[in-house]
Amino acid sequence: MSRLRFGTFLAPFHRAGENPTLALQRDLELIEHLDALGVDEAWIGEHHSAGSEIIASPEIFIAAAAERTKRIRLGTGVTSASYHNPLWVADRMVLLDHLTRGRTMLGVGPGSLPSDSSMIGLNPTDTRELLDVNLDIIMRLLAGETVTAQTKTHNLVEARLQLRPYTEPCFDIVVAAVASPTGPRMAGRHGVGLLNIGATMSQDGFDALAHHWNVVEERAEHYGQPAPDRDKWRLVGLMHIAETKEQAYRDVEYGIENWFRYFQKTAAFPQMGVEGGDVKEMIDFINEAGIGAIGTPEDARAQVQRLADQSGGFGAMLLLGHEWANPEATKRSWELLAQNVMPHFQGRTWGGVSHAESTQQAKERAGLRRDEYAATQMAAVEHMTKKYADEVASKG
Repeated sequence: MSRLRFGTFLAPFHRAGENPTLALQRDLELIEHLDALGVDEAWIGEHHSAGSEIIASPEIFIAAAAERTKRIRLGTGVTSASYHNPLWVADRMVLLDHLTRGRTMLGVGPGSLPSDSSMIGLNPTDTRELLDVNLDIIMRLLAGETVTAQTKTHNLVEARLQLRPYTEPCFDIVVAAVASPTGPRMAGRHGVGLLNIGATMSQDGFDALAHHWNVVEERAEHYGQPAPDRDKWRLVGLMHIAETKEQAYRDVEYGIENWFRYFQKTAAFPQMGVEGGDVKEMIDFINEAGIGAIGTPEDARAQVQRLADQSGGFGAMLLLGHEWANPEATKRSWELLAQNVMPHFQGRTWGGVSHAESTQQAKERAGLRRDEYAATQMAAVEHMTKKYADEVASKG
């Protein structure tokens, strides 16, 4: 791998019944914190029901986050493109691209919650079919085409964008994937990136990683697209780390059960088949099933390496925002990740040596010759002491 990027995938998941205003402010503060730590990306979700994932418009949230940050790139993770007029999706993203001076990214998917789509008269089959149609229109609009098209939900008549993207030729675009080949197929066809939300959410998702990229490559070749770049492949996974494994376990007692129960009893999203009857079983499920890491920075590094080995290499590791721990412990987990995990996977374009390896090797080189260097230091002190004594004596 070259320089592996790190980021967050923020649905977000908040406890139903708490103050939503404060929860949203907490999300913004987290992104500010990640920006200060040098984290590369933050992807923001779109949901409209079920009471936990409470950001309805990732574009509005990104506009607010962009004003609070300096360098972190901000993506829609994802825009449920099947719900919207594709013309307005493209138009809003171009506006964001200008407002953020090129820090905007577009992620698209069919929408994960059936309770969302049912309110506009669509079922999950409809949304998956619409995604393919709408993404094709979005790509054509962003390429500067004039589009006339009739979809299941919208009619476009000589539609075109009045602004070109700020980013030349266009901002990053990715398609979401869980376990099926639908997302990889569309990514290959349109020459865009792949966002594996199901990378470690289930054994099926983990097993499908290498196959997913094979599908991207095969479809790209079929449609005459350039060979896909693994740098555009992003994997989403689960982590919480602390100084010790015991501390990490104590931290997640704060909220891991609420997160598990959301997928077990509320969200109709069977791809997230998480198991566990109590907190201990939940922690064991994350660690022992291999779908994440609750523990130390060493555990996190091992999990990232495991994904790299299984996939054959990817461009960005995104940690799913989950609020298993309280805000302070969550921020500390990110600090440990930035300090002790990210440097092990970055910097390798410089002779194949990571930032962590570079400083470790410098320490080892200095240590091997410490006695020699110490002796020359003492010799220099003795030399200058004698020189001064000789100067004083000559003046006497």
